[in-house]
Formats: sequence, C-alpha cells, structure tokens
Amino acid sequence: MPGNLNPVSDQPLTYASAGVDIDEADRALRVVAGAVNATHGDRVLGGIGGFGAMFSASFPEMEHPVLVASVDGVGTKTKVAAMADDFSNIGRDIVNHCVNDILCQGARPLFFLDYFGCSRLAGPVFDQVVRSAAEACAEVGCALIGGETAEMPGVYLDGEIDVVGSIVGLVERDQRLPRGRPTAGDRLIGLASDGLHTNGYSLARRALFEVGGLSVRDPIPGTETPLGEALLRPHRCYFNALYPLMQQVGGVYSAAHVTGGGIAGNLARVLPGNTQAVVSRHTWEPPPLFRAIQSAGQVPDDEMFRAFNMGIGMVLVVAQDAAESVVQRLNESGEHAAEIGSLRAGPQDVQIV
Repeated sequence: MPGNLNPVSDQPLTYASAGVDIDEADRALRVVAGAVNATHGDRVLGGIGGFGAMFSASFPEMEHPVLVASVDGVGTKTKVAAMADDFSNIGRDIVNHCVNDILCQGARPLFFLDYFGCSRLAGPVFDQVVRSAAEACAEVGCALIGGETAEMPGVYLDGEIDVVGSIVGLVERDQRLPRGRPTAGDRLIGLASDGLHTNGYSLARRALFEVGGLSVRDPIPGTETPLGEALLRPHRCYFNALYPLMQQVGGVYSAAHVTGGGIAGNLARVLPGNTQAVVSRHTWEPPPLFRAIQSAGQVPDDEMFRAFNMGIGMVLVVAQDAAESVVQRLNESGEHAAEIGSLRAGPQDVQIV
C-alpha cells in the first residue's frame, strides 16, 4: 500500500512554514547592501545579486603577481555572542582573521566572501554580522564581493549561527613570505593580541561557564571587566601596521598568525629546517582573561599555550640587526610589540621556556 498522502492540515505547505523565509533573507540583504557596496572599487565588476562575483584581475603595476587565498570561521565564539546578545563584531572577527592569515605570506587583501548559516534568519543579527564585516573590509582596502546566507532548520539549533569567510589577496612573487634564511641569533617579535581572538572558545566556555559557574555578566576576577565583553573583543587586525614593514625585502623573514595550536604550533610552520625557536614566556604578561580560564578550569600550562594565543596574536621572525627598529616602528604605529625570543640551531620546533 502507498504511504499516507493525506495532508496533516488544510493549509498549503510553503518554504516559510518549513522554516526558511526567503522574503526575510531578501529584506536583510537590502538593509546591508549600502555597507557592502561601500567596499567596492573600480575592480569590482557587477554588484550584489549575481550568481558569481567578478573582480578585475589586471595588475599592470606588478611583475609577477601571486594570488593568496584562505578560508576560516569564527567557531564557537558565536555561542558567547548569543549568550551576551551581542553580534556586533563577529563579522569583523572573521575578516580580520582571514586578513592576518594571508598577511603571513606578505599579501594584501583584494576581496572577501562571507557565509552566514543559521536555523532561522534574524534580521538584526545578520545586519550586525555583515555590517561589521564590511567595516573591517573597508579598513584594509578589501572588497566584500559576495556571500551566502543559509537558513537551515534541523542543521543549526534555534538561535545558533555559523560564520565563515574566504579571502583572496595579492603579493609580488619576490616579496612573498617566508623569505630569506634566518639563522641562529635572529629575533622573535611578538605583537599583543586583544584577547582570545577566534580560537579556544570551546575550552574557554567549558572552563568559565560550565565548570566555573560564571556568566557573561560576571567580572573577570580581580578586574571590573565583564567576561562577555572580554571574550567578545574582536580579533585584532595587524595589516595596517605590518604590511608596510613587509614591503622592505630585508629584515622580516616570516610571520606566524597565532590561532589554533598556539604560539608553538603556528610559529613552527614558518621556521626553516635545523632552526629552533626559543620563546621566553616571561617577556610578557598574559591578560587576566587567560588566568581566569586557567584557574576556573584547572587547565595545565602546556594546554593553555596550545589552545590559546596567551596574549600574543602574531610572531615575526626578524633579522637580529633589524629587531630594535621593527619593534619601534610597530609601537609607533599603535601596536604593542616586544622581543619575546630568538632562534638557535636545533630541530625544527618551538620551545617555550
């Protein structure tokens, strides 16, 4: 016998009644269209609404242009944003994360595409995310050229969102990083982070909220800063300070964006063979948020340094005779930079001492 084809109600079934509201998606996109279009320059061909985004690939000012691409997500930082009902910097998080990633190849950003996934589209949340992404793109001369909004009830939980981004940048072939051959005695320069950035939130939430019994409104112990505010500080973008330095072929050998895997896991990716990096953890003081996570969850030191950036968002490998001037220039540009270690002969790894 065939299955029961009788409707469960007298009302016709629509996409909206199944949980996907196309009209709301169209309305939400219209709201942010101005902010998105403001990131477009002469190289962007067409506009919002095409099946694919187009960008002029003519670079007559360059001899050997190389495209650099990356994709990443903000992870479970969105969970904290939902707890605090504050999504105002989540778009900025993903743009800055991706910009920093390609900066480690010496590239400047050309264009960015975002993915916004949810169970049911909430216009104000979508607006906060995309608008902050557009603002972050504008700050580094990057076009927000397209994106995808996916409303998928049954895949995402109610009230849950997912934010992912992909970026394409450009670098002259002979200026790409890593470059040169660092040797024993060359220096490691650390640039301060603004918090957890976009990594380690599953461990942080477990330690602070589930084990520690705290809420986003509670202050970090020993401070007046609410946990939600500290956890939602946006991922810092290092492009405007670092890119001019990288245009000087000498001095800066490589850069490591400190994301998942911590300082050791990411710095090891840019070291040459037979070179060991020694990072002195006593050259900086991790911000109170990291101490709060470690205390609440009784997290071992080595796990803290593997899961979190511990206050260092980017590490540069710099020639010994250039280290002092690099630190000075970075600090003059508004960063907080300091020498945090050096290279020595040894196996290709990172020691944190």
